[in-house]
Amino acid sequence: MIAKIGRSSNLFGTLSYNNSKMEQDKGEILMTNKMIETADGKYSVAQLARSFEPYLVANRNTEKHTLHISLNPDPKDQVSNEQYKEMAHLYMNEMGFDGQPFVVFKHNDIDRSHIHIVSVCVDEDGTKISDKFEKIRSMKICRELENKFGLISAVANQSQQNHKIFRPIDYKAGDIKSQIASVIRHISSYYQFHSLGEYNALLSLFNITVEKVEGELGGQLKRGLFYFPLDDQGKNAGNPFKASLFGKNAGIDALEKHCTACKNKNNDQLLKQNLKKKIMEAHHSSKDEQAFKKKLKNEGIDTVVRKNDNGRIYGITFIDHRSRTVWNGSRLGNEYSANMFNYQWNKKIPPAIKESAEPQTRITTSKDSDISQEQSHHLFDFLNSSKYADELTEAFGSLFPETRGKDYDEQDFENKMKKKQKRKGGQRK
Repeated sequence: MIAKIGRSSNLFGTLSYNNSKMEQDKGEILMTNKMIETADGKYSVAQLARSFEPYLVANRNTEKHTLHISLNPDPKDQVSNEQYKEMAHLYMNEMGFDGQPFVVFKHNDIDRSHIHIVSVCVDEDGTKISDKFEKIRSMKICRELENKFGLISAVANQSQQNHKIFRPIDYKAGDIKSQIASVIRHISSYYQFHSLGEYNALLSLFNITVEKVEGELGGQLKRGLFYFPLDDQGKNAGNPFKASLFGKNAGIDALEKHCTACKNKNNDQLLKQNLKKKIMEAHHSSKDEQAFKKKLKNEGIDTVVRKNDNGRIYGITFIDHRSRTVWNGSRLGNEYSANMFNYQWNKKIPPAIKESAEPQTRITTSKDSDISQEQSHHLFDFLNSSKYADELTEAFGSLFPETRGKDYDEQDFENKMKKKQKRKGGQRK
């Protein structure tokens, strides 16, 4: 179910809109709450408006005083009038409007029935009712109503819609550059992420990965990104593409700016708490990794797990399609970190991993099968290709031998393990 919340300064116009549906036999009043009743149970716009007048007189400073909410189940849901009434009461109660006068209209003017609730957002004392985190609270209540009344989840549908907007690339279909462009040119407008690692986890859902190269060349700092197509198993499926081929939004400067803006969002804490709750509920009720992913998938959350050759989990990222946010596990807290899930699923913490020149990682997502990915992407092979050698060398010169192929999450994990070993060694002496 989807809730849409609108505010305006035109109470009479809002009531007239809903009344016009009834005049066309495409609507009806299902119920009223704290409204002045009529003898015959029929209401005109003027009669309905009188119930709200004392509240508006008590507060003349709030410009957008009229509240207009629509609750929209999935077209396949069969909802009775009694269920609609109960939904309206529960929704208004949880949103803090239970003491307010409101009227509930049912509309049948489109291919699905839905209800509209009209009220005011100032109470009888003239105090404006807080709208803080209104949309997030509304989404939470909608999920609860879906569970209570057995409705089709709008979150699952939204996740599917996002995947329709951003389709995983098909390396067999050709024109890979255009396929990558259709994802990366706009995906940052839809999702919030705080780091390149979180961005990469999001891209992995669409068979794309990105690698950063930077260093000094000719006395100047050179930085840039290369995008790589992946096949269905997460292996490299083609030549790399410079970010500049896809416009400024795909470049490193734009992505860093986007990450900074996301970090400054003021609704992170509530989103974080809601996500942590869902993760813990799924974890406590799941016997293994696949069951855990499936439960979160049903909540509209994809899970990206990064493992080394030994199966050791060193990274985990959660992609919440409901709030369109990406969260590295450690950003949620230690109990949501890769170490915690590795201990729970592998039942042991293996010794520190020996550093290798070309670390191999396996990325698994909540798709039907695990995705194996070679993180090095064979950049040397591309440099040796006559088709791309000049272009890559011109862009980044000799930076590649220093920066190619490192999985930074695994490298960070290895460094931490080495530090722990050193500390233990020092304590024994």
